[in-house]
Amino acid sequence: MTVGVLALQGDFALHGQALERIGVPWREVRKPAELEGLAGLIMPGGESTTLLKLMDAWDFFPALEKFHAAGKPIFGTCAGLILLDRGHLGLMDIVAERNAFGRQLHSFEEDLQFPDMDGPPVRAVFIRAPWIAEHGPEVEVLAAVDGHPVAARQGGLLVISFHPELGDDDRLHRAFLEQVRAARNGAG
Repeated sequence: MTVGVLALQGDFALHGQALERIGVPWREVRKPAELEGLAGLIMPGGESTTLLKLMDAWDFFPALEKFHAAGKPIFGTCAGLILLDRGHLGLMDIVAERNAFGRQLHSFEEDLQFPDMDGPPVRAVFIRAPWIAEHGPEVEVLAAVDGHPVAARQGGLLVISFHPELGDDDRLHRAFLEQVRAARNGAG
């Protein structure tokens, strides 16, 4: 069971290291054909406008739609959350507000409690982070900061507006892995 990490921009290597720590084989995805054979995909942070231009140039949109339609889970972090929203790929029933917490100098950390997650709160690192400005009824909000949703799930899609790869807490990667296993076993 191999998980892909979109490797067009952003700190994709740190997501790979998190997957290695929890014993999950992974590979970088730079072209649409490299989605073939993957059980799930992580779409990491980066600059969303640049990522959209690169994905358009490589014709990623139809391949990602097909990947999602096949029931394969996708984990979008920061810019990945933006890419999955209604106005971009349209795979998740959310509207993201870019740079919602402010510019780079307004970066911050926050402790977030997630439902069904044992242990202490997750220490979340927000860097030019979006939040979810709107969401449909099938979207489950998992965490919020000052009343603004920053983590959500809809079917096989998991999105967060922060960077779990910057810490050593692998619980969100493990939660995504559980979605991948459930989808592979036909329960997702």
